[in-house]
Amino acid sequence: MNTNWPKIEKHLQQLLNTTDEPLCAYVYDLDALQEHIKQLRSTLPTPNCELFYAIKANSDVPILRALAPWVHGFEVSSGGELAWVREYFPHTPIIFSGPGKTDQELTLALEKNVAAIHIESRTELERLAYITQRLNQPAKILLRINFSLHDLAPTRLMMGGGPTPFGIALDQLPACLDTLRRYPQIHLQGFHFHLLSHQLDADAHIKLLDTYLQQTHKWCQDYHLTIDHINVGGGIGVNYQQLEQQFAWPIFAQGLQQLVLKHGKKIRMECGRYITAACGYYAAQVIDIKEAFGDHYAIIRGGTHHFRTPYAQGHSHPFQVMPVTRWAHPYTRTELSAKSISVVGQLCTPKDLLAFKAPIKRIRCGDLVVFPYAGAYAWHISHHDFLRHPHPQHHYLLNEISSDATH
Repeated sequence: MNTNWPKIEKHLQQLLNTTDEPLCAYVYDLDALQEHIKQLRSTLPTPNCELFYAIKANSDVPILRALAPWVHGFEVSSGGELAWVREYFPHTPIIFSGPGKTDQELTLALEKNVAAIHIESRTELERLAYITQRLNQPAKILLRINFSLHDLAPTRLMMGGGPTPFGIALDQLPACLDTLRRYPQIHLQGFHFHLLSHQLDADAHIKLLDTYLQQTHKWCQDYHLTIDHINVGGGIGVNYQQLEQQFAWPIFAQGLQQLVLKHGKKIRMECGRYITAACGYYAAQVIDIKEAFGDHYAIIRGGTHHFRTPYAQGHSHPFQVMPVTRWAHPYTRTELSAKSISVVGQLCTPKDLLAFKAPIKRIRCGDLVVFPYAGAYAWHISHHDFLRHPHPQHHYLLNEISSDATH
């Protein structure tokens, strides 16, 4: 756990004192989030590097409000996300990414004055051209290009560099540029790249961005293009299994400075997970402890329908047992000491597994199991209504003041 754990523990204890039902809650430390984003911004080379927040990681309004003063804008990947941001942030710059944009979403992007639309295919480009003509309104775009690299070091999640549904294959770039010449109302600002995600190696990531910039320079020469910037996507990962060994941002920031000096191009990033993951905690109270065929299980109030990160990432998520002294029930309080235990949820599937065979000193029914690094792709990618269990509480801590919301 990080140095902010005492504040989280204090808040969780307060929550336990307000209910007789088993507790299940997300707690977000917005003070820590703002400290993190300010530190990231302070190390970026300015004004030639921009940091946007990809709201798909966590689009809760308190999260967005905490980040808005410190990021250059928000990246959205659907019409729903676009409308959501504009409802609360009418003037914040927005970039619109993602495959399968509908005509209605492209129209909304123009109406909501997005800073750029990232085009995923030649068909999408032609549909946008038709819409700009119909609305008599120009559009600013980036072309998302998928190209292969012989020395591309793979990560756990590859978004390009081979056959994927994302981006425009390199051999289709000339046709897209021909389309743009026929539609001068569409302005090509630059190129968007996002070949991989879950990157934990800062040096490897700088090498990849250097390749992006070299390739962009070649295209500008070959096709006589003048562009404003390149978007290198996000892709920076979180090490959920070794929480103390995270992506080396200081090394990455130094590398960015060198890239800006070397290539003279503005670089835009759109990070999500790396910005918000560490600020969130998922806490669930133990309902039952059981043994089967030599293995031990703690069943919590909740599960992957609330916190899908472990299943989605394919790992055993680290956790801490927070002892709860209060026990007002007439039946025996089951406990387990000095054993390995798997933490599972309430769903009717063996895939409802959050941590497996993790060593514990002691755990009892009624204790809280607290999972850190639950601030990104946790609640927001979970299948909330499977079995119709109650949703968890949501709490946002800012300057020692709690802002609560129930979903």
